[in-house]
Amino acid sequence: MAEVKLHGFWSSPFSHRVIWALKIKGVDYEYIEEDLLNKSELVLKYNPVYRKIPVLVHGGKPIAESVVILEYIDETWPETPLLPTDPYERAMARFWIQFGADKDIVFRAFFQSTGEEEQEEAAKEVSEVLKTLEEKAIGEEKFFGGETINLVDISYGLLAYWLKNLEQVIGIQVLEPKTLPRLCRWAEDFLHVAVIKENIPDAHKMQAYMRGRRLFLNSLSMNN
Repeated sequence: MAEVKLHGFWSSPFSHRVIWALKIKGVDYEYIEEDLLNKSELVLKYNPVYRKIPVLVHGGKPIAESVVILEYIDETWPETPLLPTDPYERAMARFWIQFGADKDIVFRAFFQSTGEEEQEEAAKEVSEVLKTLEEKAIGEEKFFGGETINLVDISYGLLAYWLKNLEQVIGIQVLEPKTLPRLCRWAEDFLHVAVIKENIPDAHKMQAYMRGRRLFLNSLSMNN
């Protein structure tokens, strides 16, 4: 029986955050694919508050919420640290991770947006978030974490891959090299890191899923 288990979903960027961290740390784990429309009793037991994935189970003890899981992984397996050792730099890393978590609602609105006016407004809000990252968070170094990726890079991995696929589905580009050169450079470098490149979903499968999911969510909205 595996000491470490991860309950996740193949297309979830939040599940992949955890996968990347475990891979970087060299932690052996058992992956358990969940059906989001029919979640297992274990997920409901392990995460009774939010009732969603990802859930990491270590030694029989469950940890929920991807950002919490990432910090748990970093503290439990301290080799190859993913947060800076300097207290101030570590605090700044946590600040930007929280900033991304707080702006999750903006990206969800972009994902579900329909109609030209609504999509343009949602794209504008996403662009404002990206502009803040471009001007305030990402510097001249290769990654948020310097020359190697850290938890900030991992937490923003959805921009490098999931957002680019969503742009293809919606037909609106927000991560543009002309206006966001450093962030675009970061996204390209991030996807070239071996552990990331080897652990991302197939783009065609992802885009097909996104189209279907958008239709499903929007049909629910129309019926409410």
